Amino acid sequence: MTGKFIRMLLLLLTVSILTFTLVSMSPIDPLQANVGQAALGAMSQEQKEKLEEYWGVNIPPVRRFINWASDFVRGDMGTSLLYRQPVSRVIGVKLSNSLFLMVIAWLLSGILGVVLGVLAGVFRGSWADRLIKGYSLLISSTPVFWLALLLLLVFAVWLKVLPIGLSVPIGVESAGVTFLDRVRHAILPAVTLSITGVAGVTLHTREKMIDVMESDYMLFARARGERTWTMVKRHGLRNILLPAMTLQFASVSEIIGGSVLVEQVFSFPGLGQAAVTAGTGSDVPLLLGITVVTAAIVFCGNFVADLLYGLIDPRMQKGGEDS
Repeated sequence: MTGKFIRMLLLLLTVSILTFTLVSMSPIDPLQANVGQAALGAMSQEQKEKLEEYWGVNIPPVRRFINWASDFVRGDMGTSLLYRQPVSRVIGVKLSNSLFLMVIAWLLSGILGVVLGVLAGVFRGSWADRLIKGYSLLISSTPVFWLALLLLLVFAVWLKVLPIGLSVPIGVESAGVTFLDRVRHAILPAVTLSITGVAGVTLHTREKMIDVMESDYMLFARARGERTWTMVKRHGLRNILLPAMTLQFASVSEIIGGSVLVEQVFSFPGLGQAAVTAGTGSDVPLLLGITVVTAAIVFCGNFVADLLYGLIDPRMQKGGEDS
């Protein structure tokens, strides 16, 4: 346990250093990107110097990172240069929106993946198996932003049955936004993420189900005259659910990565859209804070997956403890 915690700290440190290095090497001028070339040209030298001081243009990169890291260790993520609010507050608001979206997509992809994988594995070689397998292979190679644009075009523009974007209705105060309003605005982004995330669970569950159906105890159960679905319920599900859950927890990183593109397409004000805004606007404190938080979430998902692997095969848990 201690070794995994140390690896997590090293991972967060490495990710933050790489993120800061990439932002520092970016050709984007924070003054021109956030003020504009015309407005910047009309400013006096004193005003430009104040802006350079605010954005930390003249501070050496190493010193900027050390200042940020020392504050972060003390629990201070800094102040967002774009939102002019504490980074922790900005991340809290954006993360609540993203979690609402990602949890729905995560649950949908897991449930659909297991159901489709079981059907394909039980009826191996049938038209249903070929259809599910073909769908999974097609979706796994489909860009998530293209699928998001397609769903947006069909259900929001053509059919007009779902909102075209955002997380709440336009022109409605926060006090007047209901839970159903948030769900309705999250349907298209969540469905997009779940459709792309279901392929891996489906294919993995299908292979596991095929192995179970060809096992000796399933052949013995079939010889005793048990029905197919009775065998699946009694013997099959208990052997595939835990591996499927393990894979689902390990797919947290894919959900987070896909949410960045999906939030951009649907203008969903979540953590992914804030990360893009911080990157293009050179808001280093906010970008570093988002990077560390998302990396910690991914690590937690992988950590849960490792625990589940240990439950499946105690030898793996013993090997991890010895290392």
